[in-house]
Amino acid sequence: MPKRERVMRMSVELPLWRALTAYRVLTMLYAVGLFAAAYDDYDRPGIAVAYFAVLCGWTLATLPLVQNATACTKRFLTADLLVALTGIVLTPLVVNDRHILESGPTLPSIWTAGSVLAFAIKGGWRWAAFASTPVAVANLIERGHPTRDTVHNVILVWVASIAIGYVVEVARASERTLARALEIEAATRERERLARDIHDSVLQVLAMVQRRGAVIGGEAAELGRMAGEQEVALRTLVSAGLVPVSRVSRDAAAGAVVVAVDEGDDETDGPVDLRALLAPFAAARVSLAEPGAPVLLAPAAARELAAAVGAALDNVREHAGERARAWILVEDEPDAVIVTVRDDGPGIAEGRLAQAAGEGRLGVAQSIRGRLRDLGGGAELVSTPGQGTEVELTVPKQQVERGKAGTR
Repeated sequence: MPKRERVMRMSVELPLWRALTAYRVLTMLYAVGLFAAAYDDYDRPGIAVAYFAVLCGWTLATLPLVQNATACTKRFLTADLLVALTGIVLTPLVVNDRHILESGPTLPSIWTAGSVLAFAIKGGWRWAAFASTPVAVANLIERGHPTRDTVHNVILVWVASIAIGYVVEVARASERTLARALEIEAATRERERLARDIHDSVLQVLAMVQRRGAVIGGEAAELGRMAGEQEVALRTLVSAGLVPVSRVSRDAAAGAVVVAVDEGDDETDGPVDLRALLAPFAAARVSLAEPGAPVLLAPAAARELAAAVGAALDNVREHAGERARAWILVEDEPDAVIVTVRDDGPGIAEGRLAQAAGEGRLGVAQSIRGRLRDLGGGAELVSTPGQGTEVELTVPKQQVERGKAGTR
């Protein structure tokens, strides 16, 4: 059966990188605009023009390097921080004293914060604290002495970058936890599906071998005993299941990645007629009543519903006896497809289903209810001792619509 992979990518980090890219471009334009507006404050405008040419070229050329954590290397971060620090240190050399006294902006202005934020997003709050320190020192050198505005700006950049770095670390941890939870959920669903298939095949055969061996006797009885032991062991294994080893994201920059494998439909692209799948169940003691028109369902939904009907009939043969009669009724309602399986057996004693589930016998829990739950439907079981059992299987009509959508 063909399979297809569905990759679910979850990342808080990617939007931050996109925001940082836009921030660098906008603050570059802002710094150039401040220079143009305060041109008279510059004693050596030529040096400032040369620096802004380098700043603009560097910002635009390095845009691909601030797209994700993988592209944003340590070498780039170091060079980017040096560009910002150079602009801060050059400021006293190109402006007049009045500009310094009035706490005018440095050459790179708030573009410097982008360099620090890149450290925060890339490496977390420790990297942010490391990058903020030389920026703070450079600003104090540029002013010549601490001022209220300078200290205020330094602390603001320090706190903001460390906070963003911490948020990124928490987001990464949350993504890994969510990825792990989705993996466990997918593994649990796969285990239930395998349990249904095993119950419908291997466990039924082992149970039959055990019963027939006990009747025949001799060596067959020993074979039946061994089959019974294997049935118990297999039921225990199916009930317990295994928890898979967690998979780590292949690309940490892209966030947590969970790969879920969907079973593809058979070569049939469109919906199938449920009646064709239920027809083989009709026999001398099994009556099938169906609508005159096709009952269309998506291939996967039709197969699972038919398998649930087969599991219900297996329960009839096993618990009601070979001579019990059964009736299958198919109803195509406006919002759902309903299949009812009824027998004239002795019924199920109260509490027997809970006891069977505790013993690892998952016929009703997995082969019937589990299948319908995966389809978004449900299974209702009504049994009266001495009057038989009725199982009503319901699949929402949305499964039909999905099947039709596959043909478009």
